[in-house]
Amino acid sequence: MSWLYLAIAVICEIAVGISAGKAAGFTNFGWTIATLISGAIATFFLSLALLTFDVGVGYALWTSIAGVGIVIVGALFLGQRLDWRKALGIAIVIGAVVGLQLSGAA
Repeated sequence: MSWLYLAIAVICEIAVGISAGKAAGFTNFGWTIATLISGAIATFFLSLALLTFDVGVGYALWTSIAGVGIVIVGALFLGQRLDWRKALGIAIVIGAVVGLQLSGAA
């Protein structure tokens, strides 16, 4: 169940990143509300996942997977550029996440 909670937290954190970018410094009210609500939901589900995961490992998984997700969503839907350096960074992050999992993190 902790992986499900972590997945929900990651999806909501991706929504935070996208919403915050569109909130224009919190001057766009609708996107500001979306940022705050998705952030609260992400934090709630992260806290549920951390009942099972070590705090450091759970937080590292959450932030790294969400970061990769935001880059991919930006490239696919927001017209952001994905060059070989970003792809290499994504591969390194994925390798680190796999390494954490193989360490017996949860």
